[in-house]
Amino acid sequence: MAEGTASEYDAIIVGAGVIGCAVAYELARRGWRTLNLDKGAGAGYGSTSSSGSIIRFSYSTTAGVMMAWEGMHYWRNWEQYLEVPDENGLARFIQCGMATLSVGPGDHSERVKPLWDDIGVPYEEWTAADLADRYPSLDLGRYGPPISPTDEAFWEPATGQLAGALYSPDSGYVDDPTLAAHNLMRAAEAKGAVFRFGTEIASIVRRDDRCQGVVLRDGTEMSSEVVVNVAGPHSAIVNEMAGLAGSMAISTRPMRHEIHQVPAPEDFGFGHSGTNIADDDNGIYLRPHLGSNVLIGGTDPECDEPDWADPDDFNPEVTSERWEAQVYRANKRIPSLGVPHKKLGVVGLYDVSSDWIPIYDRTDLDGFYVAIGTSGNQFKNAGIAGHVMAELIEEVEDGLDHDQNPLVVRGPYTGCDIDVGFFSRNRDRHPDSSMSVHG
Repeated sequence: MAEGTASEYDAIIVGAGVIGCAVAYELARRGWRTLNLDKGAGAGYGSTSSSGSIIRFSYSTTAGVMMAWEGMHYWRNWEQYLEVPDENGLARFIQCGMATLSVGPGDHSERVKPLWDDIGVPYEEWTAADLADRYPSLDLGRYGPPISPTDEAFWEPATGQLAGALYSPDSGYVDDPTLAAHNLMRAAEAKGAVFRFGTEIASIVRRDDRCQGVVLRDGTEMSSEVVVNVAGPHSAIVNEMAGLAGSMAISTRPMRHEIHQVPAPEDFGFGHSGTNIADDDNGIYLRPHLGSNVLIGGTDPECDEPDWADPDDFNPEVTSERWEAQVYRANKRIPSLGVPHKKLGVVGLYDVSSDWIPIYDRTDLDGFYVAIGTSGNQFKNAGIAGHVMAELIEEVEDGLDHDQNPLVVRGPYTGCDIDVGFFSRNRDRHPDSSMSVHG
């Protein structure tokens, strides 16, 4: 594929994860000539590759639920949305449902329910008896709040019983997050988009208070009056290149995360017919995985020290500390799960914002846009995030003062009116955020 000259591109997109590829596709669909630059070897090889890729709606803000509900419909209509095949096949949306375990009044499920009522997200309220009937292998004891297995109190018996669960039948997961990014890349290329991998940028070009392109590590300058930062864990570094360090009320920072894989116990049948489970009581979430396995992730409980990391120098191996914390917690909920000798899992970096809510916005540098702070909770929103960013870029480039008159984007599938100002770089930290990966 010809790389072209600098003048051929209307927008340069820094990053080719699932959201960077979605931004490229949505702009290319509108006739923009786009170029994605990524230091990795291929689409979705960074944070996207280590995503749990759960599709859920359990957010504690209206805009968060709207984005997730709209985003699910892209996955449900994935083949039609992409419009073109992929030689590697298409990622599959496994709509297995999700049970958010409830400990009682005032918990996360109680905060979520009225939002689902307002937006029209279907759900069922399960009692503890319903849970026991559907999943008899679950231990329904209350063990929270989560603590470390190194604390003697971790091994104490349950202090009560779960109240039940909030079940959303439309939730699920995508079976291959990297393939999903590749699908979007192929769809974007079919509209004329160009991708370059193994390519690093050294700086953002600024002239007359406007972004004018990027300079690559080899000194090549590539001109474009629109640059979009979708660099994941490197987003803060790219902002600094643009001279924007400290210019936003909300910042981003890379955090190291682990997701672990264990075989599903035979008496649970999790890999064949299981549902996603959010277990805030134990600080974990569970997801069925191919081959009758279970994926175990953490919801960043307060007892787990955040593992802030250098995006270019971090430990890529599963650690005993994180493995034991998450797998032991999962055993509290599923006693027959066991603790395998072999520690399997994936390690990646999340791009975490100050309040765990992403930033979809313009910046103080005209022509420079950001879709950042997305890791860990926005994979599910790739399609609608791409649409929102493309709408935002076109409107601002046409003269909209988004800071004073925030854009509202109507979801193509659900008709939800999404207030893009909610995701502003200069917002106050949202008090309703759970301040965790769980929304």
